[in-house]
Amino acid sequence: MNISQKIQSVSASPTLAIDAKYKEMKAQGVDVVGFGAGEPDFETPQNIKDAAIKAINDGLTRYTPASGTLDLRKAVAEKFKNENGLCYEPTQIIISNGAKHSLVNALMALLNPGEEVIIPAPFWVSYIEMIKIADGVPHIIETSEENNFKFTPNQLEEAINEKTKALILNSPSNPTGMVYTKEELEEIANICVKHDIYVISDEIYEKLIYEGEHISIGSLNDEIMKRTITINGVSKSYAMTGWRIGFAAAPAHIAKAMANLQSHAASNPNSIAQAATIEALKGPQDEVEKMRLVFAQRRINMCKRINSIDGVSCKEPQGAFYIMMNITKLFGRSFYGQVIDSSDKFAEVFLENAKVAVVPGSGFGADGYVRWSYATSEENINEGLNRLEEFLKHEDK
Repeated sequence: MNISQKIQSVSASPTLAIDAKYKEMKAQGVDVVGFGAGEPDFETPQNIKDAAIKAINDGLTRYTPASGTLDLRKAVAEKFKNENGLCYEPTQIIISNGAKHSLVNALMALLNPGEEVIIPAPFWVSYIEMIKIADGVPHIIETSEENNFKFTPNQLEEAINEKTKALILNSPSNPTGMVYTKEELEEIANICVKHDIYVISDEIYEKLIYEGEHISIGSLNDEIMKRTITINGVSKSYAMTGWRIGFAAAPAHIAKAMANLQSHAASNPNSIAQAATIEALKGPQDEVEKMRLVFAQRRINMCKRINSIDGVSCKEPQGAFYIMMNITKLFGRSFYGQVIDSSDKFAEVFLENAKVAVVPGSGFGADGYVRWSYATSEENINEGLNRLEEFLKHEDK
């Protein structure tokens, strides 16, 4: 018997696939360098670990409310108010198993079959598949490197039709690292209010900004606030990827629908991780700033090095911890007996011959690029780029 046609249409995550391949090669003793996963290479801060241990010792190991403990929802509401200018009641907060889970909940709560969600490309690889899971239709807006991978108000207007239900906005962006300014967000907000469409604002990288400032689109005015679902979490900012705690804030009727869905699909997020997240949000923030400063310096060093290598280039990102390297000048050229005709082919040949794992841009809707993560040590970055430089010397003549 065949499995669900819907699930057959859902593709595996290329970022996780690359990371799995890298780890497999590493386990086999291969001298491979990995730049695939979006995971800080720092330890979770000690005060957060201590809070988790205390939660275990205090017996906080049972079911919590499906949408999270009241204490954590209050802490998230306080964070949104103090840091983002967003006023939500704890009843409007849903704690989930990571920001990814929050995004799926939001799309499932919003979409009817055939309704469209606008996504600017390059986009995070999972958005397309999440929309499919929710019976929606992705509507992709193409952006350009010349415009810092940002869509224009005219492009947004042209993309909206009678089937449009929402726009996914990711700033700072995975994979490009670009950040929308307040003025740009105001134009986007005005269009979304005018056409009465929702904004799903994915702000998971908000604390990792190196130029400009983070603005939550929902904070701009009451009308856009009514149409915004704000997604965030602790994975990136606090080096808590494995703890699996994300959160969403939404208008009351949407928050209730998301909570109802989660109660049947996943019960509650991990009780111990929830207690640790309260400490993350309310405790000292100096470790977060230390990480940000390290990422900022790696970004500068990596961009300078890439732009010094003939045949490849990149834009300096403003946030997150990724660089999209332009490889279009390599297309049609042959290395190690194989012609580079796509980002997938480049990633394959590069991994096979140079033992460096990068993520092809095809999964992000940007086939002329590959994504490097600088959430790894300077030593690894230097080694990976040394191998890139050496790899490009092996062009077939």
